[in-house]
Amino acid sequence: MGSSYSVFGLHLHSNAAIPGLNDVRVSDGITPDVEIRLGASPDAMPENSARQETLVFTSSILLESGEPTLRIWRSPDGVLFRLEYFDGMKFWLDRPGRHVWAVWPKSSSLEDAATYLLGPVLGLLLRFRGVTCLHASAVTVGDSAVAFVGAEGRGKSTTAAAMARRGHAVISDDIVALAEREGRFFVLPAYPYLCLWPDSVRILYGDETSLPAFSANWDKRQLTLAENRLRFETQPLALSAVYLLEERSADDGAPFLETPALRESLLALVADSYATSVLDAEMRAKEFELLGRLVATIPIRRLRAHEDASRIGGLCDLIEGRERQARSANVA
Repeated sequence: MGSSYSVFGLHLHSNAAIPGLNDVRVSDGITPDVEIRLGASPDAMPENSARQETLVFTSSILLESGEPTLRIWRSPDGVLFRLEYFDGMKFWLDRPGRHVWAVWPKSSSLEDAATYLLGPVLGLLLRFRGVTCLHASAVTVGDSAVAFVGAEGRGKSTTAAAMARRGHAVISDDIVALAEREGRFFVLPAYPYLCLWPDSVRILYGDETSLPAFSANWDKRQLTLAENRLRFETQPLALSAVYLLEERSADDGAPFLETPALRESLLALVADSYATSVLDAEMRAKEFELLGRLVATIPIRRLRAHEDASRIGGLCDLIEGRERQARSANVA
């Protein structure tokens, strides 16, 4: 019983349907990579465990009251991590990255839980499983993937949505999970929708209400790909380029591209790797080595968009043109 999904190359099994995901058929006897229990906490937790946990992370993002938006605790044996959000949403993950539990208050909903689960929670789980993730979105260009890396508000999802409307398939949004195979890097497909702020919806569609909200408690809008005749790439694709999204520019020549030095590229990717706050020294070292190999083999381009967000078409032209140029050079 329950529902099965394929996300980030993992077979997920949940005791309840997860909003936004398409159920997949799995052969009998196949053991899922990750078991998800929605509306439940770990059975083995003793009543006094909370007093024995160690606080390992406190978000620097604060509410007006001064309360952090997220705290993470580790169990005494190091096996369980508890994530507690400001709104009462709670998740538990085991250290091997095989189990997730979630509970939420009456003021929240399953849809609210899904926004956390399919974002930061799975991002952290992937890191526990040894998968390096970038704070990025990715789309197809030709038969390969390009990733848009950047901090919150740099336009990762907006750029991916604009490219999708030009026929490029979406591979992942907000989290780009990387797999290294025989010296090449692949982007693992995530889920068939994009998360857009209302301002981005207005830029792309003219009216923020043209797309539904994820839930009554969240402002972001859901761009479901199939319902909007956009494509989702279900297979891992080789990464051909990374675009570092910088602060927008008022320069009339924007958007424009720059080629950063190798060291700058590496430091930028390290800074924008996902969920690094709870990684131990060994995990961080392995991540640094992998990203070092990536910047040595994959073109890294600094991309600066115009501050007038309505010029998003010119940004897409620039990306498509640069990728065509790169493919032609490789063929030659």
